[in-house]
Amino acid sequence: MLVPMFHRTLRLVLPAVAFTALVVLPFSAAQSGRPAAPKSPRLYVLDCGKITGVGAAAFGFNDGDLATTDMITPCFLIAHPRGTLMWDTGEIPDSAVKTDGTPTKQGAFTVSRPLLPQLAALGYTPANITYLALSHYHTDHVANANSFTNSTWLVQRVERDAMFAPRPANEKKGAGTPNPSYYTALQNVKTTVIQNQDHDVFGDGTVVIKFTPGHTPGHQSLFLKLAKTGPVVLSGDLYHYPEEMTLKKIPSFDFDKDETAKSRAALEAFVKKTGAELWIQHDAIAGAKRKIAPAYYE
Repeated sequence: MLVPMFHRTLRLVLPAVAFTALVVLPFSAAQSGRPAAPKSPRLYVLDCGKITGVGAAAFGFNDGDLATTDMITPCFLIAHPRGTLMWDTGEIPDSAVKTDGTPTKQGAFTVSRPLLPQLAALGYTPANITYLALSHYHTDHVANANSFTNSTWLVQRVERDAMFAPRPANEKKGAGTPNPSYYTALQNVKTTVIQNQDHDVFGDGTVVIKFTPGHTPGHQSLFLKLAKTGPVVLSGDLYHYPEEMTLKKIPSFDFDKDETAKSRAALEAFVKKTGAELWIQHDAIAGAKRKIAPAYYE
């Protein structure tokens, strides 16, 4: 009688265990503090401000060459089956942004929506972002970098060296002048130092950092292979305006204009080869047509 009773008990227990697994596992995933991983990469565009009042001359243009001198400053979150990547972190730190919804202005920069609440609305906090990568270290791309000290920082060796090099006491403030206070905390975080080359972030070819130096010593762009949208390249500041592509203009404040030209030629060849869509991150006209989080590209 013991064996049949055991079998009856087992038949009762196993469905209960299976049911418990179905209930507990998703609950545990939710309790981990991040949304469930998507089946394929997703790209979220976050509103990190705008730039107005800049002159065309600094970018090599004459008055009237540009459709608009205004720029936008997006940040991007990539959610991947194997983790997450934060790409650029805005132009004004959240700590300095007004909390009543009115715009905060610092020079040419204007921010109406702080970054971290936008992430929170998607279910993410800086603590559960796997990787942080900055296209480059200029102020309008790194403002909230210090918030991501739990992430692994992905940076080109030559860029990291430039970021933490001693700054001249009499350094003039300009478009290419860094603000090290925005990224000081990165000096001691877990870091993957990329040896001035491309880097496959998740190892499957869907999220690849492209080494595109010139604007800064270790400037980088980001290639994304999205299942429905198709391939996309986020160009960082390799370009600021679409007219830079047609008129072949390079900003006067680029670290190495010859390197910028070479990087542009290489990236444009890559875009043609892969059929990727090139997103100029600061392009205000094209950017106004893009979906903003919580909508996403996949």
